[in-house]
Amino acid sequence: MKIALLGGTFNPLHIGHCMLADTVVKELGYDKVLFVPTYIPPHKVLNTKVSPEERLSMVKSFCDSAETDGKRIFEAEACEIERQGVSYTIDTLRYVIDSYKLDSRPAFIMGQEVASQFDKWNNSKGVAEIADLIIARRHPDNNGVDVKGFSNTPSGAYLEDYKDQSLLDNFPYKYTLLENPIFPVSSTEIRSRIANGKSFRYLVPDAVFQYICENNLYGIKK
Repeated sequence: MKIALLGGTFNPLHIGHCMLADTVVKELGYDKVLFVPTYIPPHKVLNTKVSPEERLSMVKSFCDSAETDGKRIFEAEACEIERQGVSYTIDTLRYVIDSYKLDSRPAFIMGQEVASQFDKWNNSKGVAEIADLIIARRHPDNNGVDVKGFSNTPSGAYLEDYKDQSLLDNFPYKYTLLENPIFPVSSTEIRSRIANGKSFRYLVPDAVFQYICENNLYGIKK
């Protein structure tokens, strides 16, 4: 079985994440994408009171809803939240390789803005040695929405997203550049929209929208 991992805070999961995963399955021939919500990301401080368990539940609700004719091409993987502590990709890849008894290398999907700082990751060389890297195109726009007060804070040596993407010009490892549709939407923008009573209904999967409403997340105004 060919498996690809898509990690992130998914705070919340949105249509860009979903389309990205579907593109990997349909166009690169992977059997399944594992959505792996982080517990504590090593590169940023989260600006939200939504718990890791709630973020995981949103991902699970989407993966369950996406099942078609008994076939699941998306699955929520809870290993980072169950492991707790700072979530490092190298640990997750080793866990997946062992737990899923893979007969081929897993792939790891990352956005262009993340790949530009790949050299700062914990054991980035090790990640590249045991996984095939897929880099997805991303769009830095927030559609004119004021996201001040809703953005995450970079930690350590990491830069704010999109501040420096020059590393891709000399990315040191073999990778596949995914020709994915670019959706100018971000979780930060969605959090801002929800808290300010703006429309966000069709920026997230229906299952995620229902979960946010039912659990009163992100300061939603009813």
